[in-house]
Amino acid sequence: MSDDVAAPLKLIALDPDDLAIVSAHLQDAVLKAADLRYLPAEKRFALALRRFDWEGAQQDKRRRRRRLTALHFDRVLSVRSAKLDKNDPDKVLNLLAITFDQGEDPAGDVTLHFSEGAAIRLSVECVEAQMKDLGPVWEAVATPGHPDA
Repeated sequence: MSDDVAAPLKLIALDPDDLAIVSAHLQDAVLKAADLRYLPAEKRFALALRRFDWEGAQQDKRRRRRRLTALHFDRVLSVRSAKLDKNDPDKVLNLLAITFDQGEDPAGDVTLHFSEGAAIRLSVECVEAQMKDLGPVWEAVATPGHPDA
């Protein structure tokens, strides 16, 4: 098979197991603080990321690519953050994982965990998220590493 670019991903998460799959695909995605948006009137939290193509890297260790990807959460009641400087929109954030802590079923908290201990916690009515690749694909400078793993 040739070095074709994989088809764009489009994933929906409606429960914690689905969210874990989205999290795996977004591990080591990078974004700027300016790429985060909370739309309270719509109960939506959205972000644009540049995700690392882990599937392609597993097939061929020399293949290091990133893709522009959108992620949004619906039914968001509130948003809190820790260790994020809202006055620095150009600060680059590295997404490590997305987790869900169950509250009164089906409600709970979705947490986006970033490097350097930063986090965003979304209080949600239920898990309802969508991830979609938007198109552009480019060669990454390096494969993300996890020396403590």
